[in-house]
Amino acid sequence: MKKIILLSSMMMAFSGLSYAQDSTDNAGGLFVEPMITWERGRGDVNFPSPINSADTELDGFGVGARFGGHVYNTIFLAVDGRYSIPKFKDNKINQDADAKAWNVGPVVGMQMPTPFGLRVWGGWIVAGGVDVDKSQNVKEEFKSGQGYRIGAGVKLALVSLNIEYQKIKYDNTVIEEVGVFTPNSNRGDIELTNEAMVLSVSFPIAI
Repeated sequence: MKKIILLSSMMMAFSGLSYAQDSTDNAGGLFVEPMITWERGRGDVNFPSPINSADTELDGFGVGARFGGHVYNTIFLAVDGRYSIPKFKDNKINQDADAKAWNVGPVVGMQMPTPFGLRVWGGWIVAGGVDVDKSQNVKEEFKSGQGYRIGAGVKLALVSLNIEYQKIKYDNTVIEEVGVFTPNSNRGDIELTNEAMVLSVSFPIAI
């Protein structure tokens, strides 16, 4: 009888321990998610007459990270920041130059609370810019970028394979150089719109 009581007590204690561990694992907490990205972007920039609209390309690799919190490992809310070094091209003045691009904004998403499963998210890009190196005697920087991003991924333990669509409009442009001149003038009438598909590998880590 004593053995039965002792065994029953041990089973209850083990059951309570398992429940506590599950509760801890499923409770909310912080996470960080570094990532490596590759984007393929297409868009247009409306230069003044006589150049007018030009088709553009913005392709290249980058890095990024999300930092935020999750609830029951199912819903997550984070700040998403990206930095990339794409190639910028246009078909009017034939620019073909390296560029430095960045953007940041909040993101909210849902995921299956298992080591393996699907994830979906959407985010608002609140700030961004593209600084283009000098090409064809022109150097410009596109600023005041805003837009949105939606994505989906497959989580495989500590790795997530992702695909995203993003659209960003840069409402302000600084013309830093034109030929031998360096006007460094702000042009609100020159806007760049870019739509891109982004492939990434990320590493969501609970902290």
